[in-house]
Amino acid sequence: MKRETEWETFAHEADVGVRGSGITLAEAFAGAAMAMMSAICDPARVAARDAVTVVCTAPNEEMLLVDWLNALVYEMATRHMLFSRFEVSIGDRHLLATAWGEPVDVAKHQPAAEVKGASFCELAVRQEADGRWTAQCVVDV
Repeated sequence: MKRETEWETFAHEADVGVRGSGITLAEAFAGAAMAMMSAICDPARVAARDAVTVVCTAPNEEMLLVDWLNALVYEMATRHMLFSRFEVSIGDRHLLATAWGEPVDVAKHQPAAEVKGASFCELAVRQEADGRWTAQCVVDV
């Protein structure tokens, strides 16, 4: 099946909005993660070399998105890594994902911002009329 994940950032006062969309909820979450990475650096500069497993459980899809993005912020901070590829599966408000990336190299990656965490601002996870999923929120930079 062809993946049709899309992602983008959007302006929000001093912070950055991140939005992912896809045919599945998991693809939308992967897109939101890519959008968050793009707020830090160009994901194309990050080699998908080392795999990190991320597991999250939350009471609803909106909280699951916030937990997912915050788990990635934690992994980036504690492992000193950036990510450029995500495989996500979601079922019953439980997320299991693998994020691939590499250790931060300031000269190579040229990070422009540090994401401190995902917020509840503009938080939305929804299935659109055309059946595609959208997952978005604002991240503190």
